[in-house]
Amino acid sequence: MKKTLSVILAALLALGCVFMLASCGSTGEETTAPADDTTAASEETTVGESDLAYIQNKGKLVVGVTEYKPMDYLDENGEWTGFDAEYARAVAKELGVEVEFIEIEWDNKEFEVESKKIDCVWNGMTITDALKKSMDITDPYVKNAQVVVMPKDKAQDYTTVESLKDLSFAVEVESAGKGVAEENGFNFTELTYQSDAILEVHTGKADACIIDLTMADALTAEGATYENLTKVLSLNEEEYGIGCRKGSDLCTKINEITDKLLADGTLDALAAKYELTLVK
Repeated sequence: MKKTLSVILAALLALGCVFMLASCGSTGEETTAPADDTTAASEETTVGESDLAYIQNKGKLVVGVTEYKPMDYLDENGEWTGFDAEYARAVAKELGVEVEFIEIEWDNKEFEVESKKIDCVWNGMTITDALKKSMDITDPYVKNAQVVVMPKDKAQDYTTVESLKDLSFAVEVESAGKGVAEENGFNFTELTYQSDAILEVHTGKADACIIDLTMADALTAEGATYENLTKVLSLNEEEYGIGCRKGSDLCTKINEITDKLLADGTLDALAAKYELTLVK
């Protein structure tokens, strides 16, 4: 009788353990589901947030630049400086974020913005109808032009567009300089940066280059790197803007902050420092 009772008790104990294990397994599955729901909700929030909120949440404004004096260039300490670099830092301060400058390939600028590798292009970018289709662009802030630069000792022979027709030009790839070269039927070679284009003239590999007035003034001034060169002709008039993602609310916010920086004299001081003409 005792033996029979012991067998019954053992069986009941084993059955209870089975029920306990099943219960534990069920509890584990229920815990996993809410975690997945939370992740999904978090992802929805990230996808749905504004571009401005995205930048402020990460605490950093990533700016795409090329080395382009006086807009963006490296100082003796290897830090980015220039009109646009200081302007970007002033805007970032108002946004409550830091700035990170990333050097980009100019002809990839639209992809870099759209893919979120950078948040904006802030590098003396000429406003064009073509760029307006792929990016939102701020109000214009600096006046510019595309100018022909060549050796000083040859400048007196080239005072009209027609006189330039037989020359070989260097231009930056997919730039405003390339655009006016095409419009005027010039023979040209495309290079990665405007700085490469002016170097091509300095070394005698091209007769002339077409670059931004702002860069030409900075690099051909007395005592500058290319003081043996000079600008001979202006081919158009332009304005610079800052390129943001299509539909980005960052664009509107930069315009608002720019109005404040104009009102308090910050941009006037920068324009005087870098010898630029503001759009007002």
